[in-house]
Amino acid sequence: MTSRPPLDDGLRARKRAATQTRLERAALALALEHGYDSVTVDMICEAGLVSQRTFFNYFGTKEGVFLGTAPPVPSDADLAAFVHGTGPDILGDLVGLITAALVGREPDLDVLKSRRMLIERTPDLLSLENTRIAELEESLTQLVLERLHARGRAEESTPDLGDEACMVVALAGSVMRFSMQKWFCAGFAGTPSELLRHSLGLVGRITGAAGPGVRP
Repeated sequence: MTSRPPLDDGLRARKRAATQTRLERAALALALEHGYDSVTVDMICEAGLVSQRTFFNYFGTKEGVFLGTAPPVPSDADLAAFVHGTGPDILGDLVGLITAALVGREPDLDVLKSRRMLIERTPDLLSLENTRIAELEESLTQLVLERLHARGRAEESTPDLGDEACMVVALAGSVMRFSMQKWFCAGFAGTPSELLRHSLGLVGRITGAAGPGVRP
């Protein structure tokens, strides 16, 4: 009896991504039809053709499939490159850092649209999503502060340095949200990176700053 050859890493990743998307689509369709509170993990597993064990290996909790997995964390090298960056465009560099972490993840627009619709109409999910966003913004703010400190700036000489870091993160979040909204509405024919460059260019035009950009 011959054994089945092991899956290579690329095929394994594609199979995992396909299973994750299938479960997300099934869960969101059920919740939009029946309401979030009426949907059980058993219903999702039956619709997604997986066991409960597989479901919890992918998402951990029922809420996890509706909120989606957390954004990937940038590599240590990318984090260090951002902190010690010497360019003047800290906003563009931060958006570039976030974008670089997302490279290789091809988002499913139907899943994103359904998820946004469900979260907006479900207070419990909206609260959890807001908490997750707040935690992400706090970690990004600390990262921006590290960069400011690395460039010799300190709160002693600039008391509102923390506010400055918060503003950078808030602007980066606005750029990402604006870009996603434009992408959702199919109002941009280019790639996601080109769309982000366009959005950052608008910020630069409005503020009179030199044209910011996104790393490829």
